[in-house]
Amino acid sequence: MKSVISVPLPHQPYNVVIASGVLDELGAGLAEHTPPLIKPSQRLVLVSNPDVFGPYGDRAIVALENAGYTVTPCLLPEGEQHKTLASVQIIYDAALAAGLERGSAMVALGGGVIGDMTGFAAATWLRGIAFVQVPTTLLAMVDASIGGKTGVNHPQGKNLIGAFHQPKQVFIDPQVLHTLPDREFRAGMAEVIKYGVIWDAALFERLEAAERLDDIRHVSADLLQEILTRSCQAKADVVSKDEKEAGLRAILNYGHTIGHAIESLMHYQGVNHGEAVGIGMVAAGEIAVRMGWWEPSAAARQLALLQKTGLPIQIPAGCDTDAIIDALKTDKKVEDGCIRFVLPTQIGVAKVTNEPSPALVREVVAALTAA
Repeated sequence: MKSVISVPLPHQPYNVVIASGVLDELGAGLAEHTPPLIKPSQRLVLVSNPDVFGPYGDRAIVALENAGYTVTPCLLPEGEQHKTLASVQIIYDAALAAGLERGSAMVALGGGVIGDMTGFAAATWLRGIAFVQVPTTLLAMVDASIGGKTGVNHPQGKNLIGAFHQPKQVFIDPQVLHTLPDREFRAGMAEVIKYGVIWDAALFERLEAAERLDDIRHVSADLLQEILTRSCQAKADVVSKDEKEAGLRAILNYGHTIGHAIESLMHYQGVNHGEAVGIGMVAAGEIAVRMGWWEPSAAARQLALLQKTGLPIQIPAGCDTDAIIDALKTDKKVEDGCIRFVLPTQIGVAKVTNEPSPALVREVVAALTAA
């Protein structure tokens, strides 16, 4: 099975290629175009972390070298807590040592953290060079690898430092997900469910019909391909209409407003990004219900789907309500001092609004916080 999804941006269109075994075709995939996406004579820095590089690094390097590229690996520590300018400096050092030029490129082999940092390094090295996304987690495959958002965290907030920088190509190999820890698979499913709620009602219903979603071993190859394809298509549809989040693209932040606050307050420990987004979706859904914008039955369907996926649905006890409210004020989506939320109005439709009152947000956060 192979899916090719176009992201038709006017200044740099690119494709998302989803196919089992595509990891072993990276070099050919970059060189076979006319002209090549990246000239085979160029030098590349392959950025990864030890957990991913162990099983997949050599395969990626062989695939690239067989096409004529010269590859220098650069390994970064694993974890959101390392998504910092200090880690980006390590990439810069590798780029300098490898002699990267403006026609060279960086390749991100890993999850969303690796992809975000590699893209930011590529956006800023020599004022911008090419980069390629090879996501190895479900969350990165369906979300972080598409759309060109790159960046790192500031101690006071997530992704406050960054740039828009689109990849040359995205290569997704579903086979690599079978070595992904179950918890990380479930985290990725939060983003998949998000697409169902905000954009693709048919995807939401397909997930409801699945027997189990908490373990990839119980997800058929056909269903996995459909999950990847429909999710990536939803992201491509939105990004192609609004590349730099001037309007529509903001709906992709569904669940992220409160989710990012939770991650920050937990110091990126104990709760991962997908889990935080899932909790944020529950909160946003409850806000929408209390405002009369969303039917309680739809919120119940979302809650049931998150629970079927095995995701947490309560704010961790270590998160103080006042601290969450304060953290929301530093969110990137604050506009004119008002916190913007993405709220669903029906399954498959959502809107961006600053209408939720601070009192209502506080009330919902308090109600969802574990005792």
